[in-house]
Amino acid sequence: MRFLGKKGELTALLKSLSGLAEADRPAAGQAIHAVKSHIDDALEAAKAAAVAGSSALALTRDRIDVTLPARRPARGSLHPVTQVRRELERIFRSMGFSVETGPEVEDDFHNFEALNLPPGHPARDASDTFYLSDGLLLRTHTSPVQIRTMLRTPRRSA
Repeated sequence: MRFLGKKGELTALLKSLSGLAEADRPAAGQAIHAVKSHIDDALEAAKAAAVAGSSALALTRDRIDVTLPARRPARGSLHPVTQVRRELERIFRSMGFSVETGPEVEDDFHNFEALNLPPGHPARDASDTFYLSDGLLLRTHTSPVQIRTMLRTPRRSA
């Protein structure tokens, strides 16, 4: 802006042409315009070089290496039911309870005999119980886990 613009030095030189002799004005005007044109060309070249450099930099910076392994997608969060179940387990543990898990496939003793359910009991009916081979069955309730826990845990006196 020092040389170009409304208050630049080249503009001031153009305004001062009126103070020159009539014969010197055309040559001085051409010289001033040549300098102005040279400065404009240099600015445009610098601007073009900056844009090209910026584009080249962006190409190298934003380059994707297709030989790298793909990024793994972000994992989701826990299901709301799982979150609530874990919170309830935390609360019950803080009150002194324990949370136990057991097998889904049970034997007859843990699922029925330990609960005093005799062989003719309706809970043993094939419509209520899914029997597998070798006397195994799918656990029909949570009591077998409780029985396993009681058998495993030493008895405390009152």
